[in-house]
Amino acid sequence: MLRSKNVIVLALIIVMAVVAWAVAAGSLVDQKGVLAGRVSAERLTAAGQVVHEGDVLVVVDSIAGPAPAVRANVDGTVREVLVKPGDMIRSGDVLVRIEASRK
Repeated sequence: MLRSKNVIVLALIIVMAVVAWAVAAGSLVDQKGVLAGRVSAERLTAAGQVVHEGDVLVVVDSIAGPAPAVRANVDGTVREVLVKPGDMIRSGDVLVRIEASRK
């Protein structure tokens, strides 16, 4: 009897931990680049910066000159910048992760 109670308690703890992890992970939104090129230091966002939908997050030096490679598609706070100036990126690469603000 005691063993089955321990198993049930352990199972509930595991389920709660998985749910907490899923909720925390689900709030980060990947921002993918739409252009290829070399990341420019100009207008490169930083972790902790509050952004709004449409804000430029990363600029690349492309064949046509400096151009926005990714814009925020949600309001929130930048949690991770996965590129640095000088990095070569391709279209579709995840460049920034934003924690979406709750409305």
